[in-house]
Amino acid sequence: MKAFRLGPIAVAAVLVAGSLAIAQDVKQDVKSAGTDTKNAAKDTGHDVSKGTQKAYHKTVSGTKTAADKTAEGTKTAADKTADATKTAAHKTSTTTKKTVDKVEGKPAPQ
Repeated sequence: MKAFRLGPIAVAAVLVAGSLAIAQDVKQDVKSAGTDTKNAAKDTGHDVSKGTQKAYHKTVSGTKTAADKTAEGTKTAADKTADATKTAAHKTSTTTKKTVDKVEGKPAPQ
């Protein structure tokens, strides 16, 4: 009879040990899932930071290029305006001299 009484106890011990092993696996799975989530969040944060830095540097570069191009265009426009002003002033001066000569009756230079 002693063997009969030990049988159910042995079966209960195996079941308890098995359920403890399963509980440990579940606990470890939850812990691993939490760690994986934390690592994924860190990776995402690093990627966002890199993207933000890249966008910032591209914006700075584009702004510098635009400023340089604007300065070049302004200088060209100023040079052309100065040339046109000189030409207009010269033509005005020549026309004025011719008009004065006509009024005074001087012959036009050949």
